[in-house]
Amino acid sequence: MNILFLNPPFKGRFSRTSRSPAVAKGGTLYYPIWLAYAAGGAEAAGRRVTLVDAPARGYSPEQVECIVRDFAPDLVVVDTSTASIYNDVAMAGRLKEMRPDGTVVLVGTHPSALPQETLALADGVDAVAVGEYDETVRELAAALEAGRDLSSVAGLVLRQGQFFVETGPRRRIEDLDRLPFVSAVYKKHLRVRDYFFAAANDPMVMIMTGRGCPYRCFFCVYPQVMHGRRYRTRSAENVVEELSFIERELPEVREVGFEDDCFTASRSRVHAICELILKRGLRTVWYCNARGNLDYATLALMKRAGCRLITVGFESGSQPVLDAMHKGEKVETYLRFARDARRAGILVHGCIMTGNPGDNRETLRQSYELARRMNCDSMQFYPLYVYPGTEAYEWARKNGYLRTEDFSRWVDAEGLHNCVLDTPELSAEEMVGLCDHYLKKYHLRPGYIAAKLWQGIRQPREGVRTMKSARIFLGKIMAGQLGGKNGRR
Repeated sequence: MNILFLNPPFKGRFSRTSRSPAVAKGGTLYYPIWLAYAAGGAEAAGRRVTLVDAPARGYSPEQVECIVRDFAPDLVVVDTSTASIYNDVAMAGRLKEMRPDGTVVLVGTHPSALPQETLALADGVDAVAVGEYDETVRELAAALEAGRDLSSVAGLVLRQGQFFVETGPRRRIEDLDRLPFVSAVYKKHLRVRDYFFAAANDPMVMIMTGRGCPYRCFFCVYPQVMHGRRYRTRSAENVVEELSFIERELPEVREVGFEDDCFTASRSRVHAICELILKRGLRTVWYCNARGNLDYATLALMKRAGCRLITVGFESGSQPVLDAMHKGEKVETYLRFARDARRAGILVHGCIMTGNPGDNRETLRQSYELARRMNCDSMQFYPLYVYPGTEAYEWARKNGYLRTEDFSRWVDAEGLHNCVLDTPELSAEEMVGLCDHYLKKYHLRPGYIAAKLWQGIRQPREGVRTMKSARIFLGKIMAGQLGGKNGRR
């Protein structure tokens, strides 16, 4: 059986796997991580697999169709996102027309949250695989090959004539060590130089060391829609073995990203991974997504084991706003964490949002003051983007805060983020304008600029990375594009 795993074309270098999918102004393009894991699993089961990442390769729909004609897939797995869903469903329909006897399945957060609504958009699409789909695709392929009733495959919503049939939920994978190394899938099917993360050394790769997140932030889409709120992890030995594989088989890679929603959710496991990296003598430089509550001992060990950067969602400098979004952290903890990270020598890329319950101009000013006091290596300011399946989306929809439910307007004509949220305190225009204001105010402080220049002198690689980011940043300021778009058309 031939299986095509497709990240379909849409508005240039559209980053579907990002937690807020869009074309990134800084050039960031995520790997198609979940497609790659599923492709590796299908390949390990003996299927003939092709993984095509059209945004990374710059493929047009017509080029994808040529690949389909040559490869003749029996099963097509199409990745999606909320902003691109109409495009993705249309692309899937075109492929179904080309392969009428084949099976076309949609995957991703959007169809997982709205499976029947998504299937109703196009008659040609056969099914949605809900949530984690590694094993769903493997079992679906086996059922198709054996001619079995597809309703026996858990984790699907099937089209049967004018009706939709749910086959029942699939249990999430517990033994993550038996999954393939996603870096090995990249090596075989993708080109690492096609991908970019503005805060990391280039070229880089992104891997997952666990799935799910135990925290309850009401906006975060992957834990709520795909992987659950229990953190399932790979063993330290398995993770470090993949790092060894990357050093050996992908020597051009200069940084590895641990893209778990919260890599540091289990500190004992972080310690185990770091100690094993040191024991094995690996030279891997890495970054991770972390909680802003780590102690100095953990941060110092991470630094010794090769951690260069941690990305932290601080979200707000207002304690009531943090509480309303179920963040479960204290502003005072963030300040201590920032001091400890600086002392340990780890860079921090921080994230601040506005538009959450209780947010207004004053709370965003408080957030900026927190950011200024923490003085992280870099800081993002952006409006809340809400996605189906999350508490944030339901909150916005039920309260009438969404300007539109036309999902194509989640991005603009160029694929950039588009704010469609109006709260009683802040309009979309105000959110975008304030984020733009504080983003410039933070990064154009004389003390910040002087510190970055000194950093570049002491650490030339960081200087090169900073210069690349600065060119993009200043270019956006000159073009008036830094703040993004609002929801009005």
